[in-house]
Amino acid sequence: MRIGLIVPGGVDRSASVRVIPVLLALIERLARRHEVFVVAINQEPQACEYNLLGAHVVNLGSAEDRPTHWGKRVGQLLSALNSFGGGFDILHAFWAHPPGSLAIAAGKLMGVPVMISIGGGELVWLPEIGYGGQGAWRSRVMISATLRMATVVSAPSEYTLRPLRKVRDDAQWLPLGVDRKFFQQRTANELAKEKRILHVASMNQVKDQVTLMKAIRQVHDVFPNVRLDCIGVDTLDGQVQRLARDLGISDVVRFHGVLPVNDLLPFYRQTHVYVQSSLHESMGAAVLEASAAGIPIVGTGVGLVAEMSPKAALAVPTKDADALARAILNLVTCEKNRAEMGQEAQKFARTYDADWSSSVLEGIYRQASHHVISAGSHRTGLKTSLPNISSSEPGN
Repeated sequence: MRIGLIVPGGVDRSASVRVIPVLLALIERLARRHEVFVVAINQEPQACEYNLLGAHVVNLGSAEDRPTHWGKRVGQLLSALNSFGGGFDILHAFWAHPPGSLAIAAGKLMGVPVMISIGGGELVWLPEIGYGGQGAWRSRVMISATLRMATVVSAPSEYTLRPLRKVRDDAQWLPLGVDRKFFQQRTANELAKEKRILHVASMNQVKDQVTLMKAIRQVHDVFPNVRLDCIGVDTLDGQVQRLARDLGISDVVRFHGVLPVNDLLPFYRQTHVYVQSSLHESMGAAVLEASAAGIPIVGTGVGLVAEMSPKAALAVPTKDADALARAILNLVTCEKNRAEMGQEAQKFARTYDADWSSSVLEGIYRQASHHVISAGSHRTGLKTSLPNISSSEPGN
């Protein structure tokens, strides 16, 4: 098959920094058996091309975020796709807008089916921080139209699937699994006095590290021998670091900034508990990475954490530092709880790993490419044999 993937970014030529590891895992697997062409909407400021993990990548470069420039972006996307020779069996866009809306336009003009996968905040609006795709009428209309015209749509968690099914009742549950390199032998010393907590996320308002710092202050009051490692780019100009200092936990929390993927792996091996504090997650790729390493998960009930709970994760309400602290202490102070939940988390990650997700997607691509698309719409009601989450599945 000839597969075109339309992504917002996350496919840096280094395959190590400025990347989305679950996307790279999918690209690598698909490229082993198919011709894969990747168009990155804004990976680098300047347009460029390069090979990556067996696929060819075209980065369109930066552009002004104005409605009037959308048509120009469609033209750039078409030009990039045609430079690969056309003849695509499917276009698969990650994030409904702008990658998805651009893919729908290109797919209609080229007569190619389009799959859209939700990957961010397209279906939410958090007014307190001004985040999400549902805040402005123009964005709402664009996202809704994009999803309705797609041949197939998917969401990476039940949490995200619920609002998506209000638009598309045939939407599929399909997380993107992690690469086998994350399934490592843990080296964390369970008998060590100091217990290590890990948080991997950009420092921003959506990830809500303010609540995380307040929770760690409470954890430290009860269990002093704890350390938190925070890994991710800082977009808040040191706000979280200053809060840690003001709370008196600057010697407990270590901020490592952005790390290459291979430098991140040792942290997963040596961690006792992984913590998610987000106000929203469509999935939570770092949760799956930690789960693959057998680390028990504590997190807000968004993304995959919501359905992994209570066996494979402990889910708590958003913005609730008290509840987050209690859940962390539940695992930090009990080796048995850590071991049992870590095993369930790893089982979940292994069941839905990168090999599983790429195999399922290949099946969807084949069905979509052979499905007759009506002249008026790309929506076909295509059905696939994806598994349903039930009480028999890991983590439930």
